[in-house]
Amino acid sequence: MSDKTPITVSYGDGIGPEIMEATLNIITAAGAKLDIEVIEIGEKIYLAGNSAGIEPQSWDSLRRTKVFLKAPITTPQGGGFKSLNVTTRKTLGLYANVRPCVSFHPYVKTKHPVMDLVIIRENEEDLYAGIEHRQTDEVYQCLKLISRPGSEKIIRYAFEYAVANNRKKVTCFMKDNIMKLTDGLFHKIFDEVAKDYPQIEADSWIVDIGAAKMADTPEIFDVIVMENLYGDILSDVAAQITGSVGLAGSANVGENFSMFEAIHGSAPRRAGQNLANPSGLLLGAVMMLNHIGQSDVASKVHNAWLKTIEDGIHTYDIFKEGTSKEKVGTKEFGEAVIARVGQKPTTLKAVDYSNVKTYGEKSNWKYERPKKARKDLVGVDVFLHWANGTADDLGEILKKVTSEELKLLLISNRGVKVWPDGFPETFCTDHWRCRYTMAFEGSGIKNADIIKLLTSIDDAGFDVIKTENLYKFDGELGYSLSQGQ
Repeated sequence: MSDKTPITVSYGDGIGPEIMEATLNIITAAGAKLDIEVIEIGEKIYLAGNSAGIEPQSWDSLRRTKVFLKAPITTPQGGGFKSLNVTTRKTLGLYANVRPCVSFHPYVKTKHPVMDLVIIRENEEDLYAGIEHRQTDEVYQCLKLISRPGSEKIIRYAFEYAVANNRKKVTCFMKDNIMKLTDGLFHKIFDEVAKDYPQIEADSWIVDIGAAKMADTPEIFDVIVMENLYGDILSDVAAQITGSVGLAGSANVGENFSMFEAIHGSAPRRAGQNLANPSGLLLGAVMMLNHIGQSDVASKVHNAWLKTIEDGIHTYDIFKEGTSKEKVGTKEFGEAVIARVGQKPTTLKAVDYSNVKTYGEKSNWKYERPKKARKDLVGVDVFLHWANGTADDLGEILKKVTSEELKLLLISNRGVKVWPDGFPETFCTDHWRCRYTMAFEGSGIKNADIIKLLTSIDDAGFDVIKTENLYKFDGELGYSLSQGQ
């Protein structure tokens, strides 16, 4: 039986083949025992007519090895091509994206010499569900989906990561002053989960001021857990303020599969020029080596890389006169790291992964569904495509579209109440939300009542583009109020 660990590798697009070759040369020279299966994904597959960017036999390899080392790929713009990164994360259940962001002062220029934080990003939900619709001539929609199990899973992962890696604090970034239901749920679950880890300090920030604070004084943070979009944006920001986004590796982990990569893109303008910095992918590979139980090799590779940085052997993106000693290309940088395998840095902090807990380590936690709430239907939002006048005009017409069970409470446009008593200065598009509630409090309504209402609205000549039922859960509103309501 082979002592090699099977992994799937993709060389990617743009600079991908160059940085992958350098990465594999380094980790192999350091003693990594790997049985590599190579798959073709990305731009070539997209342009051959496969809108997913990956062929069925490649999925077979991923499901067989369960470990994926991936160079960056190019997703063609437009044309309905779906992001393969998002597809892979969601298909394989890679719910946690782990992005360490560390400064390497004084060898890499940064305003934050003591920065050392980890961003834990939720990987499957939020706006990255990719559920979008064009609804009118003027308005497009993207649905933000936040679930209780998805939130609890990533938040517990962040606390487990902190415990396993001797981190002291977990911080939650969210925007629940505006998105009170979705981000409100994420924040609520964070507070609930934090109680199970009394040894870990926990705090929360609204994402805008939190991002500003992270950019200004990142040393006050340790582990930050975020929803998908915030985490995607701010992990790039955090990586860049360490000195270069090109130095950051990334782990995507789930209960059964894992994927490791650099956080940067394929940079096609730099392709084939022996310029690209392989460090991000290499540090992603270090995370992979820890994950598959080859932590001794991970330590050798990471320390050799730190020694190379410390010796001033730098690619063009981090080269600085007076600090750097030699500007090298992709291939030469890889050779310099290989030459230092077995060495450790003297100024930068050496790493020791001998006791590391793998990125896919499971806790004993099992998700428990909450007690089923009493769910009462109390109204409906009817969205109309209409461009024949003002909000007052629409309100007057809809007042005549009667229903015994439901009454028109208000009309909003892009979330702002515009009828009744709206302001003529409020700019309106052709996309209107008409909120109907029970005609008599406590009377109760059924879906059949909504169908009758929709029939009346349709008979009046309106274009109904969407409806959203309004519920109360155990007496609490399950929907947001309009701005100005």
